Amino acid sequence: MSKTGFIYDDSFLYHKTGPGHPERPERLQRLMDYLNGSEVFASLTRLQPKEAELDWIEEIHLRSYIETIQGACKSGLQFLDADTVVSEDSYRATLLAVGSTVEACNAVMNSEVENAFCAVRPPGHHAERSRAMGFCLFNNVAIAARYLQKHCGIEKVCIIDWDVHHGNGTQNAFYDDATVFYVSIHQYPWFPGTGKSEDRGMGEGEGTTLNLPSTAGLGDQEYLKMFEKQIMPSVRDFNPDFILISAGFDAHRDDPLASMQVTEDGFAHLTEAVKSLAKECSEGRFVSLLEGGYNLNAMAKSVEKHLLKMQE
Repeated sequence: MSKTGFIYDDSFLYHKTGPGHPERPERLQRLMDYLNGSEVFASLTRLQPKEAELDWIEEIHLRSYIETIQGACKSGLQFLDADTVVSEDSYRATLLAVGSTVEACNAVMNSEVENAFCAVRPPGHHAERSRAMGFCLFNNVAIAARYLQKHCGIEKVCIIDWDVHHGNGTQNAFYDDATVFYVSIHQYPWFPGTGKSEDRGMGEGEGTTLNLPSTAGLGDQEYLKMFEKQIMPSVRDFNPDFILISAGFDAHRDDPLASMQVTEDGFAHLTEAVKSLAKECSEGRFVSLLEGGYNLNAMAKSVEKHLLKMQE
């Protein structure tokens, strides 16, 4: 058995977004083609996805919103906003994306694997309680955090979001919650325009949001320094029982939707840092799930390096 689980389903390819859309099925097609030729792939433990139960999704999203997404998908290809598209099979794809993340968490909690990666789409971290945005329909990582707490006996969850865009939906889901620590490195100002450094949570959640808004052009050294100087000490202080990664790879220097300079090796170093935190705080338990990444080759190579470090 491999120490690292991997979960994917061809149904993710049937979430169609139309010609020219950056969040397109080819993202996962290219990733799977690339990984199939990689030595790391054969050594992974393949996990089986299943559709999420609506009760899990309702921990984060309103039932009326879930029904709105379901109805919109029945109407075929259409825009929910300027960026976010659904098509006939999008509802099932997003149920599987949520369910895959939950199944990965179950596999880690049941000691089937030590950690796991979820190659899913659509992504999730922009999705608000009752609003789709930024290519996202349901907030996969937020739902997984609540699932861990409600069904797996986990008390404290840390979500580390290194997608180049701030995860507004994830932040807002836990902004007044002392049991979930949300950390984000993101290009600022950039879409969606949220994630200021002074946004640190409110009420009981004061201090359990850490935003590191960053200017364009930062690369591996700057990212790793932020991890070493700010993120890792803060996560240690919070001492989570489980870590989730919103693993966007759109901070890569070749990505067309942002202006950062991170390389595949940079993402490998960030993975090492999270793995170290998981060993210190959460008995090695962490699950990573795909968010952004829109240069097909850069994303595929970055995920490979990410998986290699998870496996070590």
